[in-house]
Amino acid sequence: MAVISDPISDFLIRLKNASRAGNESFTAPYSKMKGEIARILKDEGYIWNYELKTDGKFPEIEVKVKYSDSGKAVLTDLKRVSKPGLRRYVGAGEIPRVLNGLGISIVSTSKGLKTGAHARKEKLGGEVLAFVW
Repeated sequence: MAVISDPISDFLIRLKNASRAGNESFTAPYSKMKGEIARILKDEGYIWNYELKTDGKFPEIEVKVKYSDSGKAVLTDLKRVSKPGLRRYVGAGEIPRVLNGLGISIVSTSKGLKTGAHARKEKLGGEVLAFVW
């Protein structure tokens, strides 16, 4: 297995590729951060479900991709904002809106991962991880 320099980006790209290819689900190596991202995506309606698989040597997370009744993926696109080489931190009032509220931003705050709207409501700033729409 190859060394991954940005595991969060790898997880998000796997989700994007699975939804565009029409796959039912995909697996990725598990971490707490990826589990929290999957929780946010489930709460916001971008994926059906996710579960932790511990039967192998290393734990994996399996994510079930969500499609509309017409067979089109609910997740249209996503963008990784903060990267290992260039982190992007914002204050509570500077959290960007994604497509005028049609998408979500995922923010890493001092109280855990939150959507941009929840972080703004709780007046928390942090690192902007990704935009999802």
